[in-house]
Amino acid sequence: DTYTVAEMAPKKAPPGGKKKDDDAAPAAAAAPAFDAYDMQPTKEVRKPDNQLKLTEKEMEEEVTKQLTANNPNAPRNIARFSMKEKQYKFEPMVDQLVMHYASDGYLLHKASDEAKRQLDLERMEAESMAEYEKLSKAPKVGGEDDGEPPDDSKQLRNQFNFSERAAQTVNNPMRDRISATEPPATNTFNTSCTQWEIYDAYMEDQQRIHLQKEMQKKAKIKEADKKPEDDKAPVKEKKPELMHGVTMTKAVKVMERMVNQNSYDDIAQDFKYWEDQSDQFREGEGTLLPLWKFYNERAKRRHVTAIAWNPEYLDLFAVGYGSFDFIKQMSGLICCYSLKNPSHPEYTFTTDSGVMCLDFHPQHSSLLAVGLYDGTVMVYDVRNKLNRPIRQCTVKNGKHTDPVWQVSWQEEDLSKSLNFFSVSSDGRVTLWTMSKSELVYQDVMELKLVSNATDRDPDDDTTLGSLAGGCCFDFNKTSDHLFVVGTEEGNIHKCSKAYNSQYLETYFGHHMAVYTVQWNHHHPKVFLSASADWTVKLWDHTMAKAVMSFDLNNAVGDVAWSPSSVTTFAAVTSDGKVHVYDLFENKHEPMCEQKIVRKAKLTKISFNPKHPIILVGDDRGCVTSLKLSPNLRKGTAEIERLDHIMEVALKGDMPE
Repeated sequence: DTYTVAEMAPKKAPPGGKKKDDDAAPAAAAAPAFDAYDMQPTKEVRKPDNQLKLTEKEMEEEVTKQLTANNPNAPRNIARFSMKEKQYKFEPMVDQLVMHYASDGYLLHKASDEAKRQLDLERMEAESMAEYEKLSKAPKVGGEDDGEPPDDSKQLRNQFNFSERAAQTVNNPMRDRISATEPPATNTFNTSCTQWEIYDAYMEDQQRIHLQKEMQKKAKIKEADKKPEDDKAPVKEKKPELMHGVTMTKAVKVMERMVNQNSYDDIAQDFKYWEDQSDQFREGEGTLLPLWKFYNERAKRRHVTAIAWNPEYLDLFAVGYGSFDFIKQMSGLICCYSLKNPSHPEYTFTTDSGVMCLDFHPQHSSLLAVGLYDGTVMVYDVRNKLNRPIRQCTVKNGKHTDPVWQVSWQEEDLSKSLNFFSVSSDGRVTLWTMSKSELVYQDVMELKLVSNATDRDPDDDTTLGSLAGGCCFDFNKTSDHLFVVGTEEGNIHKCSKAYNSQYLETYFGHHMAVYTVQWNHHHPKVFLSASADWTVKLWDHTMAKAVMSFDLNNAVGDVAWSPSSVTTFAAVTSDGKVHVYDLFENKHEPMCEQKIVRKAKLTKISFNPKHPIILVGDDRGCVTSLKLSPNLRKGTAEIERLDHIMEVALKGDMPE
């Protein structure tokens, strides 16, 4: 728009004006006729070239503009998340205030309280000073100068309100008090602590505790006898309890079996009648049908360490629970399940240490031998309702010093004595005989360390005094005196009960610990071995070299022969798979490789002696029953089949 430029114009001289100095020089007369202080501003209107040209009517038109207090630069689209409504919402209130200039001052308003207090203090100070000056100027009485200044302590005001008080006390000097005594008499005592001294002290302590308990019992009996008979309450005749009697228990068991039969009717029908029809159209392949799962809440976080079928009641089996993780050891548990009742175990026993192995007696089916992690072996009678073994070994009578990995009952001999064998990591294979009151032990074999195939001399300096840790063993089905033992070093030793000075044969083939060895149920010369080196090997005990080897591509937990077929066996691995082989159908690949559990490792496997059922246990305390399809049950007990397969395998391994 237009803008104005002001310039100063010269002021005209008034008419008739006179010169101030008539006598000025002629140069002054030639000077300009105006003075710089007499200039007045003039207005000059200048318009820019691009100014909008408006008519007189448009220029006279009034334009109304309204001023508001809103800040034009304030944001109008601020969105915040509302926790109450769980969504973003626009902020309705926006701060419109803009501070252009701010400064902190030190001025006080006279009407404020603080200003009033400050004025009062100044007034009081002025009055005090005036009074002090008045006193100092007053004439002294007598005209004599005392030489002491006037006391102005009351007139002066301490503006900091500060006061100081000091006190000084006399500190007593420190004294040292020392007393000397004669040192106590000392005597040097030396002794040696040996294993038998520790044992004797331990036994004395146990005997003392036992005597104290007996004395306490006798004292209680004497106190009871001293009480007068009149104080005793009359004994009431006990009425037979209907809800807890034998008849009621039997009736409840029948009801429970009926309820389970209805609940698991579809699985029972599959167990009895199901056959996989697809096996007719695929040769060399088979499947496993999952049936019941046996799980107990008390077995939570425990590993299934042993499975044993009862030889008399083919639906009854025992499961041992412990831990293969030796850092996290816990108490043990034994559960006896029946296929007729998968919901709850028939019998339950607890142990102080983890259970490592189980075995039922072949003739007396109620006797169950158990080996524990702490080296204890014990015998339970499952018919007893009490949760304690009928026989148990102690430190006194030959307890193992390492975990017991396997126990095995022997057939009754002419003396009709009940005995079983055990193998442990302490290098002992021990025979246990049940006497009238205790277990009597006898070491059958001490597993001496053998370093390699060429150096087998047990008297060598490298093997002198050292024992190999036994992991598993099995007795020959036809020759009772013959048995094989697997060790932690990976070697397998063939031994005899009648000759315990050295091994009959040592088999080298595995490079890590041997977890399982098992003789064939029908062939007297053949046995299987499973190792931590991921392999399962087939052996002929008359040959030093393995006949066949099977790599399962994962850690092998257990292996077992089929009781109905001479060429069929099954193994479980830590990836949750079951591998079933039939050497007559396929010598190289399994007929069935099926994953049973997802996030667990399979630890044990066992075939039912009669039915086409296998049990597999995992490291989470669960036992799963599986039914074999028809293709997995084709095998027979003909020994010639296995002989022919082994002969072909040996010919293939011979150098040309």
